[in-house]
Amino acid sequence: MSGKDELVGIRTAALGKVQAAESSAQLDEIDTQYLGRKGELTLQLRRIGSLSQDERKDFGQSVNDIKAELSEAIAQRRQALDAGESKAKLAAEAVDVTLPGRFYQTGRPHILIETIEKIKRIFIGLGYEFVETPEIEDYKYNFEALNYPPEHPAMDEQMSFYINDDVLLRTHTTAYQHRVMPYRKPPMRVATIGKTYRYENVDATHGHTFHQVDCFAIDHDISLTDLKGTIQQFAVEMFGMDVNVRFRPDFFPFVEPGAEFAVTCFLCKGEGCGVCKGSGWLELGGAGLIHPNILEKAGIDSEEYTGFAFGFGIERMPMLEHGIKDLRLFMENDLRFLRQL
Repeated sequence: MSGKDELVGIRTAALGKVQAAESSAQLDEIDTQYLGRKGELTLQLRRIGSLSQDERKDFGQSVNDIKAELSEAIAQRRQALDAGESKAKLAAEAVDVTLPGRFYQTGRPHILIETIEKIKRIFIGLGYEFVETPEIEDYKYNFEALNYPPEHPAMDEQMSFYINDDVLLRTHTTAYQHRVMPYRKPPMRVATIGKTYRYENVDATHGHTFHQVDCFAIDHDISLTDLKGTIQQFAVEMFGMDVNVRFRPDFFPFVEPGAEFAVTCFLCKGEGCGVCKGSGWLELGGAGLIHPNILEKAGIDSEEYTGFAFGFGIERMPMLEHGIKDLRLFMENDLRFLRQL
């Protein structure tokens, strides 16, 4: 086969491969195979030295013409493939503007967190400072410093989760009082909020883990009037202007006198329903004037200063507000429940 016949064969084969190429990667391979440093057309140019003087010019010109033609064919095919790929990509990414919009799935705080944050905002607005205290608490802070008598039912180990003889999971947030009082000078208004733990049979209305908020204030001449006014103001900001607050005598070791306080039932507005058992009232927690023994143990002169303290559970508020009948739902992270709130 003559040199020119071989060139014709190379040209035909190369152009056929170019037209059959289906991707830029295949075109790159063809370019390397025929036009690269060791490509077939480059090797043909190296044969010129073995040709006669008369054949060299025509042969070299033919090789260069084929290289130019092949380069142009590769460029055109690449352009066509790129246009096709762009068109396909645009088609795949096309947006039908006539379709209805899609709502984004946005997150939101858990209902308990929302309640806790609202409570914090109210008490901070009333001048209280929130402090963080440990959930794993010393026996002396949880019971002894709070004036609990040794025979008190709460001292029974079955009511608490003990880690050892001197350490337990706190049973109430009131345990923070003697972590704060001895290290500050009156006047003071302090609050804390967090988890508490008690040995309970878990059911729709009881849990072994729940949240409480606890507040106390110490100053000159603090009285029950100050306590009632504070709780009344909290209730109005938390539940609205129509709420009423009721106080009834009760006993707690760390206050004297003690009282339990209740608010108008959220659901029946005080008229009586199944939730409030027909009374029209919902109990929230306990309160009272801080027992003089508590102040003295903290190094505060009970003849000069008085104070009040109160605390209540958090879970009951969103339960009553939203008609939730099982507190276990708060901890189960069931999206069917959470999305309703």
